[in-house]
Amino acid sequence: MAHQLPNKQKILKVEKLTIMYEQYFGLNSKPFTITPDPRYLFMSDRHTEGLAHLLYGVTDSGGFIQLTGEVGTGKTTLIRALLEQLPKKIEIALIMHTQISAREFLIEVCNELKIKIIGTSIIDIVNSLNQYLLEQYSNGRRVILLVDEAQNLSTDVLEQLRLLTNLETAQKKLLQIILIGQPELRDILEKHNLSNLAQRITARYHLQPLSKLETDLYIDHRLRISGATAPIFNKKAKKEVFKFSSGIPRLINVICDRALLGAYGIGSIEINREIIIKANKEIQGDTTAIKTKRWPFFLFLILTLSLITALFKYDYLDIDLMNKIINKFFT
Repeated sequence: MAHQLPNKQKILKVEKLTIMYEQYFGLNSKPFTITPDPRYLFMSDRHTEGLAHLLYGVTDSGGFIQLTGEVGTGKTTLIRALLEQLPKKIEIALIMHTQISAREFLIEVCNELKIKIIGTSIIDIVNSLNQYLLEQYSNGRRVILLVDEAQNLSTDVLEQLRLLTNLETAQKKLLQIILIGQPELRDILEKHNLSNLAQRITARYHLQPLSKLETDLYIDHRLRISGATAPIFNKKAKKEVFKFSSGIPRLINVICDRALLGAYGIGSIEINREIIIKANKEIQGDTTAIKTKRWPFFLFLILTLSLITALFKYDYLDIDLMNKIINKFFT
């Protein structure tokens, strides 16, 4: 275990520096943490519309709602914001582990809703769920099934989800399902064998990254929530953050957090363009350096192969001699 000590010391050092940079900039908390926190929810036009679609799913009569977005665009944060706004008459089952079988998925739904399952087969589980949904309906309550990372669901699970929407009374469906996932979820649901499920999607929304202006406002918003009373990132720094992050909130957080640490390290109270560039390089690691070191080797290899091909084509290459050289080299 001794070999793990340096890494542990490094982590403790970073944590200590983080606390110190919070004090240095007059902050009461870490402004750019990557863990979803509704306190920091920045409601851009895109996020406002996305949340509206989720809230619509709560009041709609049934079927599917589909919300997609790139990794780090804020889908999970929207879910948490939705959960805080739900009326008391709504029961929520939130499923976040989706690489499971159809039976395991149904059991997970029942566990979330605290349903006692009678029997062990899929039919038994569905019957137990249906009985619970009827009881909730008779008591004036509604049940919403939220499925995060839905792009990982197997075809069998998606088909089982479609069948769950058949649970209904003469007037109303008993279960509302909201599928949340990465962009490939759209492609999956467009497959021919899932057309029956796709036809039951009543609303679709794709969450886009932030614009340049929204990125600036996002940075200021998170700093303000953390107690900042004066600007820390100048305009050119924010421009670089948008350039490197493409407006994806999670990447903005990672870059800005590293920049705050870097600014504290050099004793700067303002974060400029150069600090952002350096922070981004540190996040990327040695990738650029590795590529720079390797490209001459690949160029040499390509030129060597081209030369051998040309010599062979024009009968200037002695095959026997080449074989002797190769055998000598590898033996």
